[in-house]
Amino acid sequence: MHILKRHIKTYRLDIFFAVISVMVMAGATLLQPRLLQEILKAIMASDQDTVNQYGIALIAVACVGLIGGILNTIFAARVAQGIAADLREEAYQKVQSFSLSNIEKFSTGHLVVRLTNDVWQVQSLIMMSLQSLARIPILFIGAFILAITTLPKLWWVMILMIVCIILASQILFKRMGKYFGRVQKLIDRINTIAKENLQGIRVVKSFNQENNQQQKFDHDSDNLTQLNTTIGYLFSAMFPGFMLIANLAITVAIYFVSLGVASHPQDLAAIPAFVTYLMQVLFAIMIGGMISTFASRGLVALRRIGEVLQTTPDLIDEDVNDMTIKGDIAFEDVSFQYPESNDTTLKNISFNIKPGEMVGIVGATGSGKTTLAQLIGRLYDPTHGNVLIDQVNLKNISQESLRRGISYVLQRVILFSGTIAENLRQGKQDATLTEMQNAADIAQASEFINRYDDQFEHLISERSANLSGGQKQRLSIARGVIGQPKILILDDSTSALDARSEKLVQDALATHLKDTTTIVIAEKISSVRHADRILVLDNGRLVGNGPHETLLKESAVYREIFETQRAKEI
Repeated sequence: MHILKRHIKTYRLDIFFAVISVMVMAGATLLQPRLLQEILKAIMASDQDTVNQYGIALIAVACVGLIGGILNTIFAARVAQGIAADLREEAYQKVQSFSLSNIEKFSTGHLVVRLTNDVWQVQSLIMMSLQSLARIPILFIGAFILAITTLPKLWWVMILMIVCIILASQILFKRMGKYFGRVQKLIDRINTIAKENLQGIRVVKSFNQENNQQQKFDHDSDNLTQLNTTIGYLFSAMFPGFMLIANLAITVAIYFVSLGVASHPQDLAAIPAFVTYLMQVLFAIMIGGMISTFASRGLVALRRIGEVLQTTPDLIDEDVNDMTIKGDIAFEDVSFQYPESNDTTLKNISFNIKPGEMVGIVGATGSGKTTLAQLIGRLYDPTHGNVLIDQVNLKNISQESLRRGISYVLQRVILFSGTIAENLRQGKQDATLTEMQNAADIAQASEFINRYDDQFEHLISERSANLSGGQKQRLSIARGVIGQPKILILDDSTSALDARSEKLVQDALATHLKDTTTIVIAEKISSVRHADRILVLDNGRLVGNGPHETLLKESAVYREIFETQRAKEI
């Protein structure tokens, strides 16, 4: 609950008015049966003036209660919606600060559920609390006291009904409480299955896995349905059971009043008020039980949101400098091991790259090429050793400075729905049309952009489904170079291009970004053979460092890769 404290302060005035209005509504609800009792007494005494007087008072009290209920709903909604929005934005902002390892710990599917479904659960809990939390004790205590003062001799009927309802509530709500946590876990799993299936729909259809995916989804969906149905059954048994107890109490009350009606005729006028108060006590207990049940579900959701908010990002800026990057890179005996992994991905890597130098990185799949590049951009911190930019340890450079000076173009292209211009401006927020055109020329993207009538305002669909693989990569390269970075990392980012387009991109980069330190990760040696130097990785170790011709003579691993690829081409 401490997560909500700082948000509650923002809405304390709305909370105050919500509580006051619900107290007014509860007070009006309690007063109406007593006024009705007085009206019935006046009718029995044929006192029309008193009937009119109390009738007007009854209508006025009902109107006051109605206004109190409306105001309570308005203020409660403002608080619930406001806190939910603040929580959602705070959690989303927190996620933006997460490192890759933090994201992998939670998984994207679970984070989406926490930002949507869990926040909605907390919103419902706040709304219900402000509408009923203050109302329940007032109704319960007030109705209990007024019922006993209305028919004092039947106090034991009220006590007996309360005991029976509380016992039944404990049995039912205790069973329902444990189900809500399981519901949240199943929602997480269903969301993950649906997300993965939609993202990988081409793979699913290519391998005729529709039935298997359907079975996986149906299995968890059926479990969720069964669980919700069980909860529904418990709810369906709760209301009739409580009503049965209340009706039995009413029957007993009427029976005992009928035995003494001859000597106490005024008790007839008290019966409707007593029954109303009895039902109000029942209502208070039922709503209180429901709130406690839904509160357990809301508190589970709140705890899950709290896990996100209280997670400390793995990469934190402490005693950092905001500096302008020039492009010098150095690895000093760097080793790296992924969290939750028993294998060391990089082992004792050391090298230097000068500003403006073009360096290729090659190696077999799983040799650590991408991991090495991710350490340069400080997407991870090394397990051992130091990574330096311009002779300064990355940990002493603000992440904002790094992001300004380093551009990372991924092999797996991620473009966002929107226009081409909006995607390019992710590389430079204030990019002009001229800068976008220059970036597109370097990436050889102008070729297809100019064919669109709306050019840079052309819309990219969700998951960039309206673009080919080569078009996606060229836009990704354009986004990477538009900010004129001092360090440009190309992680196999030309794999979808034909040889001619790849050569044009390489020539354009060499011409227009000659002062930029360029690191090219590639599977094909042909993509890096003209680099100033090539780093050769094998099982996480640096086994070669030099120009193409030198490595052919001195590096057996490089020579083997080269000969294998040349044999395939033949």
